[in-house]
Amino acid sequence: MADAAARIHPTAVVDPAARLGTGVMVGAYSVIGADVEIGDGTVVGPHCTIQGPTRIGRDNRFHGHAVIGGDPQDKKFAGERTELVIGDRNTIREFVTISRGTGNGGGVTRVGDDNWFLAYVHIAHDCQVGNQCVFSNNATLAGHVEVGDHVILSGFVGVHQFCRIGAHAFVGMGAFVNGDVPPFVLVAQEGYGRPRGINAEGLKRRGFDATRITAIKRAYRTLYVSGAKLEDARVQLAALAQGSDDVRALLDFLERGDRPLLR
Repeated sequence: MADAAARIHPTAVVDPAARLGTGVMVGAYSVIGADVEIGDGTVVGPHCTIQGPTRIGRDNRFHGHAVIGGDPQDKKFAGERTELVIGDRNTIREFVTISRGTGNGGGVTRVGDDNWFLAYVHIAHDCQVGNQCVFSNNATLAGHVEVGDHVILSGFVGVHQFCRIGAHAFVGMGAFVNGDVPPFVLVAQEGYGRPRGINAEGLKRRGFDATRITAIKRAYRTLYVSGAKLEDARVQLAALAQGSDDVRALLDFLERGDRPLLR
């Protein structure tokens, strides 16, 4: 059911069971399915398709030809009820695809707030994406990927299923990620992506001071430059974490996950 203040183009098709908030706009030839909820102020451009069950927050902007909440691209999917949940103030550009979850993968694909997804981005089933991320053109997440806050994926990045990318990480253009990327780390293309330092410029832009950045650099050197085995590096990081919440966050990241660490 559309709020009286919603504006729907005459050529759009909106299922009577869909719920559209105040100020929602639906462009020409777009299709909104049943069990779709769209929050106040969200704009759906022309030729978009939104299928349910999908919950979308307020003040999002979907540009033309986005396909949101489609069935997961997983052969094991058998039509079970699964969901897509999208937060507030996201910008979703042309031809972006975001799938619902799968029954054996948690059932929910989730996207946070204030993200930018540029043209042809794909977010597969059961992914969990944080807040204030930027995914450039053609960046692709396979199923079950976890992405923290403030992550930047450059164009044509591909992330293997079940990988995790920690907060404030930066993945360079064309890199293929087949292991976990810790918080703050910069990954560059070389066959499969490899760590190449920390995302120092991004951290400065987000207000990290010199003391915090120095601690993160020291942790990076311990993990990637020292030559220490991973277990030995963890012991050293635990000592560094006594004086740095950021190093503690990095160490906590290392303690979780099913994929090997990208190293």
